[in-house]
Amino acid sequence: MSHHLSGPDLRSPKDDPRLDQTDLFIFPAKTEGRTAIILDVNPDPANAPGLHPDAVYQVHIDTDGDLQPDITYHFTFSELDDAGQTVSVLQAKGAEAGGLEPVGRTLADGLVVGMSGEVTDDTSEDHRIAVALRSDPFFADLEGIIDNFNFTGRDAMAEANVYGLVLEVPDSELGDGPIGVWARVALEGDSGWESIDRGANPSVTAYFNQDNDEKIAYNQGTPATDEADHLDRFVGVLEHLGNWEADKARETLLATIVPDTLRWDRSKPTAYPNGRALTDDVTSARLAMITNGKITSDNIPPHTDLSDDFPYLGEPHSAVSKDSFPEQ
Repeated sequence: MSHHLSGPDLRSPKDDPRLDQTDLFIFPAKTEGRTAIILDVNPDPANAPGLHPDAVYQVHIDTDGDLQPDITYHFTFSELDDAGQTVSVLQAKGAEAGGLEPVGRTLADGLVVGMSGEVTDDTSEDHRIAVALRSDPFFADLEGIIDNFNFTGRDAMAEANVYGLVLEVPDSELGDGPIGVWARVALEGDSGWESIDRGANPSVTAYFNQDNDEKIAYNQGTPATDEADHLDRFVGVLEHLGNWEADKARETLLATIVPDTLRWDRSKPTAYPNGRALTDDVTSARLAMITNGKITSDNIPPHTDLSDDFPYLGEPHSAVSKDSFPEQ
């Protein structure tokens, strides 16, 4: 379930897959002294190709534990035309990092997006950057989960593609201590910039933001207000779904998904919820949480088409129609 289809009515935000962030990953890069961060977006590229030219796709990094972004990477895209699409990437720091408008120093400008999976990377400014259509690394038996955990053995994302926004960041940019990472998609409209999708940990919206008003409010929010705005409601969800005791549910949520940042201490082994590697079984982790340990796995293994090297995501599958994507 990941973060796919995180808008109202179990659809993409504004009913536009290009605005739908699906997954966020952070793990040690192949190159020593670097960290890989991947934001996957657009779960239906066959029917809505490319990324939205009026949107900014953001990766926020909190380096000092105050739940405010100290570094933000902004990805913005050209109009899609017969020649394809290009991306520009900015890095904002300090006070500039907290806004929705793309600002900061330029890391890449006019970098070609790999619309068919080709990877054109930029290694300027000590970063490595690429955006391309790639295989969706998320794995889950969504049909079985929806059918009251009557698992089918079928991976709903086995043939799915996404656009991977791939960064390699020098560790020196991130400091020595634990960090928190989250992503956002904001859209520019007549009234300025609006946050329309937001998240870090997988499956939060799928299980915990059940009403449309909750989804919209969550997507507009920030990690800094998650505890005040959402914790009590999340506790209620665990009490209902998994018969959790309230105090234990609160403790578990605060240790994992509230506030909604992907926490990573690179001095410790990377395994979700300490960071998130492409092979981490986050579906089973969330099933164990919502069922209070009664269901610990959907028995779907990680994908085998991943790469040990940049851009880490597998080659894209053959084109699939939107009818191939299960309702969530």
